[in-house]
Amino acid sequence: MARPRGAQARADVVRATLADLYPDVQCALQHRNAFELLGATILSAQCTDERVNMVTPVLFERYPTASDLAAADPDELETIIKSTGFYRAKAKSLLGMAAALEASFGGEVPTDLDDLVTLPGVGRKTGNVVRSVAFGLPGLPVDTHVGRLSRRLKLTNETDPVKAELELNAMVPPDDRGRFSLRLIEHGRRVCDARKPRCADCELEMICPSAGSVVAKPKSKAVTTSKRARTTPPATPPEPAKAPRR
Repeated sequence: MARPRGAQARADVVRATLADLYPDVQCALQHRNAFELLGATILSAQCTDERVNMVTPVLFERYPTASDLAAADPDELETIIKSTGFYRAKAKSLLGMAAALEASFGGEVPTDLDDLVTLPGVGRKTGNVVRSVAFGLPGLPVDTHVGRLSRRLKLTNETDPVKAELELNAMVPPDDRGRFSLRLIEHGRRVCDARKPRCADCELEMICPSAGSVVAKPKSKAVTTSKRARTTPPATPPEPAKAPRR
């Protein structure tokens, strides 16, 4: 296959290829409605989807609505979500989000991105997840996988997620933005690893400007050095020479 010329041409090939590879891609966060997806996405920061999916059934059985969550005891909420990490900050975001839904949106999750980002703990990425997954509306969440693959494929050079999103939006039709994001995430998890991408196994290798050029960084050397620094006792300094007796 001849390499497409330009970011738009590459984006078209990437979209088609990933659609063939992952036709039925789904959001990994388990949820039954927009409110649960919103809460789960807040919890997913610096946490695996698998861990979040272990926590949310308990969380939403205890607090099934925004009204219930807004009235939650902070200590009890922190205990439920503690295993997701940063639990105090996340509890504060969940409580603030639920209170804002009650105060400004009648307890319902809004669909407009400008409204979503007014909620505590909700940025454009989370808002776009809710829009695209829960409501089927245009939204292209840019997480670490989407950003990494987009830069490797030279669809964008932006490291700022918002700027990257806006550049990708210009290349991806609105009704395909959510699925495109999910497929990039899936490909990043399965093939285009952050440390050691499996370019030889990648269906996009022939059109990827970065294929074969990403050098895996050694993982253990720095750790070994730091461990040695912590575990090796400092050398005993030589004893000072004794003054001659007079």
